[in-house]
Amino acid sequence: MRKILIKNIKGLVQAGEDLPMVLCGAEMANIPLIPDAFVALEDGEIVAYGPMSELQGIDDWRDLELVDAEGKYVMPAFCDSHTHTVFARSREEEFVDRINGLSYEDIALRGGGILNSAGRLAEMSEEDLFNQAMKRIEQLMAYGTGAIEIKSGYGLSVEAEIKMLRVIKRLKEKAPIAVKATFLGAHAFPKEYKENHRGYIDLIKQEMLPKIAAEGLADYIDVFCERNYFSVDEMEEILLEGKKYGLVPKVHVNQFSALGGVAKAVELGALSVDHLEEMTEDDITALKNSACMPTILPSCSHFLGIPFGDARKMISAGLPVALASDFNPGSTPSGNLGFVWSLACVKMKLTPEEALNALTINAAYAMGLSDTHGRIALGRKSPLLMTTQIPSLAYIPYAFGDMHIERIFI
Repeated sequence: MRKILIKNIKGLVQAGEDLPMVLCGAEMANIPLIPDAFVALEDGEIVAYGPMSELQGIDDWRDLELVDAEGKYVMPAFCDSHTHTVFARSREEEFVDRINGLSYEDIALRGGGILNSAGRLAEMSEEDLFNQAMKRIEQLMAYGTGAIEIKSGYGLSVEAEIKMLRVIKRLKEKAPIAVKATFLGAHAFPKEYKENHRGYIDLIKQEMLPKIAAEGLADYIDVFCERNYFSVDEMEEILLEGKKYGLVPKVHVNQFSALGGVAKAVELGALSVDHLEEMTEDDITALKNSACMPTILPSCSHFLGIPFGDARKMISAGLPVALASDFNPGSTPSGNLGFVWSLACVKMKLTPEEALNALTINAAYAMGLSDTHGRIALGRKSPLLMTTQIPSLAYIPYAFGDMHIERIFI
């Protein structure tokens, strides 16, 4: 049995036995914090925590790893509920194209973007994709990430989508952190189906989904509901078919335009609606009193130069908000959630406390991990992160160019 005692913690963050699964509205500004604290782990399970004044006997354990966290904070590891971590290679040439005046949509319309990644992925073996993705996950862990959702969607053919999902399944089995798999065959229309949407949707319904279900390859189903991609009606048809196989919707909506996809996703029982750079009053109304988590991806807004999601308006309306990286080679080539934390504060005017809740408790909910991640409580195996010596929690988003994560405990 592996025993770890972390003591002299400057602040133990989000520890408590009655913390909610979701934080909404004004609740997001509150962060429980125990100063001068300890936390004890046995095989990753939290067996004790509290102020150092209550530490008795535990540091007499034999075979104990003792970690001195003086000047450091300990908190739940970040949960990244929206990524595209399995991909063939980077797309920095499109980055240069955007510098020279082309928009993300311009590049996509001429065959770049998602179709670019799909062409490259089709040529790679499962083994190479797996090895590359595992290296990326190790880097994400160094940033403090303790759980990750990974989407397919760079396959866009039966063979390549299944290949991607098999890679994600292997990552689930081999990665040190929790991995959730999302089927995103409806990420874009392949070139050969550009004028035959019906044909590609039938391919998803009749060939991809049965094979995915037979091999148990996905937890969720996603659709990119956006102009020039999938319409609201097309999204509905695909999500309904996925639900027949037990796949819960988690969808891309409102990145460039508001088409009514949010309300439809909520109606269809989506766990989360992601992007939300463009929002209407009807979208906010649809999310009220729902079980759907609004998820904003500020790194994407930063990299593409598009509007940032209006998290302040959502929180003022009493909604919860989660944050995720959108890590992918085209629109967000970074999975650093510390930087996401900073962007949420600087560009979206969230307080450091609101942004942290969006990266932990609410993000865990957005990937179905509320029972295990995002909070510190007895009997839980929530991964923990320990910061470097820093003056306050707000220093992490403030000093955005520095590395503030010293260690992650899985």
